[in-house]
Amino acid sequence: MKWTNKTRHDIPHLFLTLDSCSTVSVLRRLRNVTVTLEEDVARWARIEAARQDTSVSRLLGELLKERMMAQNNYDRAMRRSLGRKPFLRSDGRYLGRDEAHDRARLR
Repeated sequence: MKWTNKTRHDIPHLFLTLDSCSTVSVLRRLRNVTVTLEEDVARWARIEAARQDTSVSRLLGELLKERMMAQNNYDRAMRRSLGRKPFLRSDGRYLGRDEAHDRARLR
């Protein structure tokens, strides 16, 4: 399976390719927002969008989406990590840095 983004009739779609013969289209709802940028940032965004053969709007949307996904992944990993039971000979709390590196405690 492979997800791809395409525009069909000026409407963004998300396509899921199931195999070499079948593809499913999922309509994505987009929202307009107004963004105010410093001139040098706006200039960079225009150049970068042109370099990637896309619009500034799509470039910013993708950058924000990547940031959102990274934050979500980090939050999930943190919850998983904090949900684990403490290890070694601890009293139910996480070890501090000095305690964790105390070699005598590990013996």
